[in-house]
Amino acid sequence: MLAVAILAAGRGTRMKSDLPKVLHDLGGRSLVERVLDSLAAVRPDRQLVIVGYGGDRVRESLSAIPGVEFVEQREQLGTGHAVQQIIPHLDGFAGDVLVLNGDVPLLRPETLKNLLDTHRSAGNAATLLTAHLPEPKGYGRVFCDGSNRVTQIVEDRDCTAAQKQNRRINAGVYCFRWADLAEALPKLTADNDQQEYYLTDVVSMMSPVMAVDVDDYQEILGINDRRQLSAAYDILQTRVKNAWMMQGVTLIDPASITIDDTVTLGPDVVIEPQCHLRGKTAIGAGSHIGPGSLIENSTLGDRVTVLYSVVSDSTVQADTRIGPYAHLRGQVQVGNGCRIGNFVELKKSTLGDRTNVAHLSYLGDATLGTKVNIGAGTITANYDGVKKHPTVIGDRTKTGSNSVLVAPVTVGADVTIAAGSVITEDLPDDCLAIARSRQVVKPGWRLTVVSDVAAP
Repeated sequence: MLAVAILAAGRGTRMKSDLPKVLHDLGGRSLVERVLDSLAAVRPDRQLVIVGYGGDRVRESLSAIPGVEFVEQREQLGTGHAVQQIIPHLDGFAGDVLVLNGDVPLLRPETLKNLLDTHRSAGNAATLLTAHLPEPKGYGRVFCDGSNRVTQIVEDRDCTAAQKQNRRINAGVYCFRWADLAEALPKLTADNDQQEYYLTDVVSMMSPVMAVDVDDYQEILGINDRRQLSAAYDILQTRVKNAWMMQGVTLIDPASITIDDTVTLGPDVVIEPQCHLRGKTAIGAGSHIGPGSLIENSTLGDRVTVLYSVVSDSTVQADTRIGPYAHLRGQVQVGNGCRIGNFVELKKSTLGDRTNVAHLSYLGDATLGTKVNIGAGTITANYDGVKKHPTVIGDRTKTGSNSVLVAPVTVGADVTIAAGSVITEDLPDDCLAIARSRQVVKPGWRLTVVSDVAAP
């Protein structure tokens, strides 16, 4: 059996925010969500999140995650005090407890699995995750024997000059045999400058205790202020982008590109500079994105091209071209081989295969068939001030420039709408619709200008 306790009670005053620190966003997910994600390889039986400041907001943000339990820490009196709060919740529990910090979001699942496997195979009472930092100033040093058994943990301020040469530090991630931890926790005291209960103090009460070094020290970096949050994002982005380049994706200028780790990319995708891929986005093989495009929570098929455009919450099928300066939003569905051109906005609309909306148009709440051609400046007037109304356009229909379709309206197949028409009634199949005033020409007419300046 395995239980996980995640320390998430602190405010994080250095973040200069009313938002609890663990709820700050890192690449599309909160810090504490990322900590929970790191448990994928160890599959805990219990997940206890210890909350304090902003506890209701933390509960609400994690309410959709199955199996999460919440433990309240009314006063924040240190890490040991936080873990003490789980004692009544694990009454009768037999197994191990993994203790994590809710503001350490970069741990890899395989790192935690290695920690747990080592802990169990060695029969340890406690196992610490440790790291070798290039600049360990300010961190407590961990001293071990030749078998990685912990012999001593010394705070930075108490280290001798010789001890400070040791770069192995305590990462604040622990695996405990619960029976030993439950016995040690009530013995903690707050006899220190901060008058807090430190979890590290229980280590001296246990035996055997082993250290496990993390391969990449960046995994254990915590978030205390906005600079560290930004640094963590850079680390996360480097991981994500390196992984995709190794899988056959071309990033023209990685430093100017951002890709959430929830995004999936096919082989031979090319991402140009200044592109941002966010959320649950999937892009098919051979697609070309950018430059200067934002794709979020959208699915793009194979060989799709997007140039200087925004695609949100939409689906685009293969061989479609989008942009420049197009905007697709709100569950747009575009078929195969379409063209969505310059300065076109689509909202909650469906386009059939090989349909073109080439430039300067707005289609909202519209359903278009196959091989439809929308002329420049065509709009669907879908909003009457109270409700949104649908427009339906049949296969192979063409609209002339500057046409307005006042919804609700249905246009049949093989219809041609003359330029400048305002369509307010349904149109049958195979017709020409002209809905505009007749041109009037009055020769010899000009505006008479009357001077308002009095004659001398």
